[in-house]
Amino acid sequence: MRGPRHETGPPDLTTPGGFGAFYEEHIDAVLGFVTRRVADPHLAADLTADVFLAARGSASGYRPDRGAPVARLFGIARNVLSGHARGLARESGAPARLSGRRLLGDEDVAALEERIDAQRAFRALAEQHAALSEPLRAALDLVVLDQLTPAEAARALGVTQATVRVRLHRARRALRGSAPAQRPVRETHLEVAR
Repeated sequence: MRGPRHETGPPDLTTPGGFGAFYEEHIDAVLGFVTRRVADPHLAADLTADVFLAARGSASGYRPDRGAPVARLFGIARNVLSGHARGLARESGAPARLSGRRLLGDEDVAALEERIDAQRAFRALAEQHAALSEPLRAALDLVVLDQLTPAEAARALGVTQATVRVRLHRARRALRGSAPAQRPVRETHLEVAR
C-alpha cells in the first residue's frame, strides 16, 4: 500500500480532474484507515466513499496551514465512522439509505475481504489495548498506525499538539504495564485549555 503524499497546497476538488487526482492520491490511506476499524467489505467501501463525499463537500473550508490533506481526511473518517456507529442505534432508516447504493461485484467483495483479512492482526491487537480510554486510543492510532505527525494528529482530533503528546505518553505507559490500563486517566490542564 502506498502512503499519501503530504501536499502543501489546498487540494482542488472543484473539478472532476482535481477531485480524481486527490482521490487517487489518498484512497489507499483512507481505505486502510477504514479497514482497520471495520470488518465488513460492503461497509468499508460505503464508509470510504462517504469520507470522500464529505471531503468534497467541505473542501472550501480546508486550511493548509492547519495540516496536510491526509490529516483532514482522517479527521473526516473518524467523524464518518462515529456517525455510522450512532446510526446503528437508529436502524429504522437503513433500507432507505441502502436503496441508493451500488452493489459490489464479486471481485470487489473478494478484494475488500482480502484487505480486511490482512487487517485481522491489527484488530486482535486493538482488543488488547481496548482498556485505554478513547482519547488515548485515538491519538495512538493516528500517530502509530496512520503515521501522522503529532501536529497532524492534533488537527484531526481538534486538540493541541501538546495534548496529543500527553495522550501518546499515557497510552504507551499503559501498554507497557507501568500504569493500570483500566484506571481512568485524569485529563491535564493542557486538555482543558484547548
